[in-house]
Amino acid sequence: MTSTPPVDADASGGEASSQPAPRLLLVDDEPGLRTAVKAYLEDEGFQVTTAVDGLDGWEKAQQLMPDLVISDVMMPRCDGYGLLEKMRSDERLGGTPVIFLTAKGMTADRTQGYLAGVDDYIPKPFDPDELVARVRNVVRRQDRLLTEAARFADADVGQMARQINEIRSMLSGAPDGSTSPETPKLSFTPREASVLQLVAEGLMNKEIARQLETSIRNVEKYVSRLFIKTGTSSRTELVRFALQHHLVD
Repeated sequence: MTSTPPVDADASGGEASSQPAPRLLLVDDEPGLRTAVKAYLEDEGFQVTTAVDGLDGWEKAQQLMPDLVISDVMMPRCDGYGLLEKMRSDERLGGTPVIFLTAKGMTADRTQGYLAGVDDYIPKPFDPDELVARVRNVVRRQDRLLTEAARFADADVGQMARQINEIRSMLSGAPDGSTSPETPKLSFTPREASVLQLVAEGLMNKEIARQLETSIRNVEKYVSRLFIKTGTSSRTELVRFALQHHLVD
């Protein structure tokens, strides 16, 4: 198998692309399979890091912050489901796509994987070209979701900034009795408090995700929790509530 430089190859193997190659984390306890799959994916233009089991994969995922994780299911120390559970409960890795590679091919096993939050499921033995096609499909789907989320976030950033300024001006000039000097008895996690502060500063989800080094999906989750806890239903209402009750600077 010949080796093709991975960094400049595009998704179709054609002209060079200015986009960085997707970073993949391959987790499997079979040395031969790891070596073969890693070489094939690198030939197709991906950057590939390998791990020998779920615990090794979890440690490397936190360091690498991969675009996609490809994991075996049956592994010592920590299996694929354990790795997936750790990732889905992590603020930075919760939205990372995961593909399971496994010898299990029964419908019940596939259903268990999907219910656990896996994005795709490929039973062994598999065709290498099919694996590459599925990897590209999942990566592109994730890119589309992030691009769409960012587009909607950017669309109203100017309007949101104006509204926040208006709220701040209104509250600063309001009579003493119109604002609550006491903070409501609300319980925010440290991450929820950070998101609330950044929302009040006029940042949209994409910018918040970048500052907190997490995914847009996770930011949306925290904003939704803030809506529920404060009884608000929009970012404008949330900011007004936070400023009135001195929950943010």
